[in-house]
Amino acid sequence: MTSAQRAGIAIVVLFILLIAAAGGFYYWQSHRPSTSPVFAPEVAGAPPDSMSELPPDAPVVGYMDVATLRKLQNFPLAGLTALVSSGPQADRQYAAFVEATGFDYTRDLDHAAVAYWPAGSWTPANVMGKDRFLAIGDGRFDEQKIKAYILRTGKTVTRGTQSIYQSPGNPPISIEFLTSTQIMIAGGTGATELIATTVSGGPQPRDPAMAIRLERVAGAPLFAVARTGPLPQSFYDAFQNAPQLAELARGVKALTLVGEPVGDTLNMTLAAECDSTKNAMTISFLLEGGRMAASMALSAPDARKQMTHQQITFADQLINQAKIKQEGRNVRMSLNVTPSMAGTNRSEGK
Repeated sequence: MTSAQRAGIAIVVLFILLIAAAGGFYYWQSHRPSTSPVFAPEVAGAPPDSMSELPPDAPVVGYMDVATLRKLQNFPLAGLTALVSSGPQADRQYAAFVEATGFDYTRDLDHAAVAYWPAGSWTPANVMGKDRFLAIGDGRFDEQKIKAYILRTGKTVTRGTQSIYQSPGNPPISIEFLTSTQIMIAGGTGATELIATTVSGGPQPRDPAMAIRLERVAGAPLFAVARTGPLPQSFYDAFQNAPQLAELARGVKALTLVGEPVGDTLNMTLAAECDSTKNAMTISFLLEGGRMAASMALSAPDARKQMTHQQITFADQLINQAKIKQEGRNVRMSLNVTPSMAGTNRSEGK
């Protein structure tokens, strides 16, 4: 399958990148999450049914109610996901995918649940320690067209009674149609096996601490929870000359992302649970003090050339308008994403 075709399939799960873009927290993973309260907006609710189908050992899980976000007045959903697009080429690839399959996530995807295993997270579902994801999407799919699109260069793999459609590439993508309105997509090494074991294994109980965190935010149309802990040594190598930052990184126990509609804006909040009040205060201080450094870095011509105009606008607003608050062992950063910030201006930054 060509790179354009693979990108077309991958666009179905662009919401995964949305979660990642919100804070970069998908790099984190752990084994023993803290049970301290999540310092994030309390939007309590029962997790959607599709989340119970996700492997329970995933260190990062998230959910997006696309149908609800579509209802935001004057809020361009396509613009929100465009913030993580790589530019015009990605737009053309996605357009080709839509033309071939008839599927447009801004129109046809209603709900999506995601599980993510970052590189270095050794869990039963990620024995290879590589980046992997699994997503379950509900919506309207032209099954025959999507299958034909994959089979241009991909193949069908049978696992018992399951028919899984496999696309080679980097990363490889595998798809199974669970029903006429529900699809499962996996990406990364062993994607086909990940789908096969997930479907055959059925729902399994989730880690109690993770379940508590999810219940506190599952009433929001956009949320994600990451339990954290010791990262691969390669991550800490970047802090060889900054041992204090390495200590702070090791002290973050969990991260929670929540997106709540408020009028025609989307209030995004990223909350971190730390192992001590001292570390939480230090992180809050560094975040506040880092605004100027971030602004200077963003103003560098080389940095702006690699970003779209929309991404630059969003970054400027994040630096200048994000609110940072520390309370006890928790730190919260929030930002109101307005229609203008999530606009559809895709010209390149200059």
